[in-house]
Amino acid sequence: MKESELDWRICQRARLSRDPRFDGKFFIGVRGSGVYCRPICPAPTAKEKNCRYYASAAAAQEAGYRPCLRCRPESSPGTPAWAGTSTTVSRALRLIHEMGPDDGGMEALAARLGVGSRHLRRLFLRHLGATPHAVAQTRRMDFAKKLIDETSLPMTELAIAAGFGSVRRFNAQIRKTYHRTPTQIRAIARKKLLSAENEYEFRLRFRPPYGWNGMLAFLEERAVDCIEKVENGVYRRTIQVNESTGSFDVSLDEKKLSLIARIRFDDPRALFFIVERIRAMFDLNADWAAIEKGLAVDKRLARRLKGEPGLRVPGCWNGFELAVRALLGCAAGTAEAKALIGRLVRAFGQPLAFGNGLTHVFPESAALACADLAGAGLGPDSASAIRVLAQAAHDGTISFEAVSDSTKLLARLRAIAGMNAHTAHYVAMRALGEPDAFPFAIADARRAESWRPWRAYAAMYLWKEFPAPMPKKARESLRAAQRKSGVAPHPLSLST
Repeated sequence: MKESELDWRICQRARLSRDPRFDGKFFIGVRGSGVYCRPICPAPTAKEKNCRYYASAAAAQEAGYRPCLRCRPESSPGTPAWAGTSTTVSRALRLIHEMGPDDGGMEALAARLGVGSRHLRRLFLRHLGATPHAVAQTRRMDFAKKLIDETSLPMTELAIAAGFGSVRRFNAQIRKTYHRTPTQIRAIARKKLLSAENEYEFRLRFRPPYGWNGMLAFLEERAVDCIEKVENGVYRRTIQVNESTGSFDVSLDEKKLSLIARIRFDDPRALFFIVERIRAMFDLNADWAAIEKGLAVDKRLARRLKGEPGLRVPGCWNGFELAVRALLGCAAGTAEAKALIGRLVRAFGQPLAFGNGLTHVFPESAALACADLAGAGLGPDSASAIRVLAQAAHDGTISFEAVSDSTKLLARLRAIAGMNAHTAHYVAMRALGEPDAFPFAIADARRAESWRPWRAYAAMYLWKEFPAPMPKKARESLRAAQRKSGVAPHPLSLST
């Protein structure tokens, strides 16, 4: 939406009440001071006649406003990618977030989406009030500002991590945007920085409510000990980006409506990717007000929404890893699948020494494509399916990164033996962040239709209704009986 299409009455009420539910959904340009702010900015309230409302930070900057140093617009929750925008714009925003500061330009973005660059520009101006280039540039500047405020990286390394080709360009752009040098901005932040080398701490904002306990419960039930762990309200796991390995942990700061991500990684150039992946993994950009409004039309579901508000859809660190785990989960119960995955990781994953019981990273597709998986305890059918998936991921036939068309990916996944429609939707729900993916077969299909486009969030409330997965023999007997009688398959247990 452009400025003229925003409902100024809603924006005014949110601004005057400093309602955190609207944080990141619009920005306020203040005439006179020349800054743009978040709705929750603690600065003295400006007069309405001096305020202008913008649908995106990029639009506010395009209009000549600079970011407020007090409320830090770069720290606001991400703009909901599918709220009030076209499908093409939604996909483009997702790719801008995933592809990072060095995104290849608007032509590359348009090519991935299968549209012309002029058409994409028109769509962005219509829905966001800014061009794709402006949105990508604002995203890069936001991350640069976050690195200045929240890390102790030297400015040379910081400029590279933020995607600038040179320190000179970085300094010039920061001064142009903020009217201060990077050093002056860091002095204003007054943050006690982590002293340990290659350790970083970021505060990642969300719109309330946020169902942190539900998120942790979901992740804990599926955690594989050697690569991830949930304990004392903290989620930990190992990671690999390119050739470098590391780990991170995430905890809740409820008072400040944020998650605290502590990252241990030796290549600062990967920080943008890691932070954005953590944001997606914990579904921090979700617009709960829109989700609740969409799902509350179902009275039975509405009661659950009120009883446990803010339940998010857990993402994943790596789409290939999730697909492997989903395949094994189809053939085994939760406990058995976790044991198999653990053996797979210990046999073929890179060993590490991060402490806290984290000992390996998940094996890469190349390692599993030619591996003797029977030695890790996998049956012939599961081993064959995983090798096919790994080979497809290794040669690029299947890719989980920067996906612009989830339909094509789902079709390719369905071609793999053992990957039924429900499992493929489960992968889309968690690996691609598809809000309308639905990994269940339910008796009342019309009821599920009423949940669109938020069926993935409905699934998070529904999965608790189903009992724990049955023993393998009992499950196989049930499936055989269902096939014989023509009854729909048992709902996916979400065991992976």
